[in-house]
Amino acid sequence: MEIKGSKGKLYLLPSPLSESPVENVLPAYVLEVIRGLRYFIVEELRTARRFLKKAHPGIDLNQVEFFVFNEHSKEEPPASSLQPLHSGHDMGLLSEAGLPCIADPGSGIVSLAHRSGITVVPLTGPSSLFLALMASGFPGQNFAFRGYLPVEKNERARRIRELESLAGKDDQVQIFIETPYRNLQVFDALIANCRPSTLLCIASELTGAEEQVILKPIGEWKKILPNIHRKPAVFLLYHE
Repeated sequence: MEIKGSKGKLYLLPSPLSESPVENVLPAYVLEVIRGLRYFIVEELRTARRFLKKAHPGIDLNQVEFFVFNEHSKEEPPASSLQPLHSGHDMGLLSEAGLPCIADPGSGIVSLAHRSGITVVPLTGPSSLFLALMASGFPGQNFAFRGYLPVEKNERARRIRELESLAGKDDQVQIFIETPYRNLQVFDALIANCRPSTLLCIASELTGAEEQVILKPIGEWKKILPNIHRKPAVFLLYHE
């Protein structure tokens, strides 16, 4: 409940990873919070509007105010983006997919909120990284998310060999992602640079109708081509 004269709360709002109905992946409490908000910080207006129509079918988007902050914005978010919070209104920080601030540019907003004395409330939702780790069969006691691999071919190969070494030396699962249209390039680089015994798990289309989680040694991956072109995917490397 908003209290006049006090600062609002910044809710970190999860969103679905796929086209599955929102009720299948988001708790009822999260949907209740979303339906009570009228101020949102979003990455892209179009996808945010589409998601809100699914999460709140009766919403009047003309009564909703959006603030855009994404990877193309300035490194430091403007203080004006939090103005509704200072006026006593709650706000929602909405990711394009999954959890805000996890492989997502929203951390700058959250950092600004903390410095401004704003209460930050993270809400439960799907994370492709944790769903992939859960389903991989790899131990979850020691893992590292490495973000995106280098785009340049030689740098990417060097990074893959480095991550493979860390997986064995530190007994640590190495997790990374890629822009969907470059998935097969990353797969080819993994095949070319990893040892045959290294384990690779590829989790794609998580929570969607075409969800797949496949675990094989690199030596066996060489015999097949995964169906991951232009599909959201998570890659995990490990040594047993």
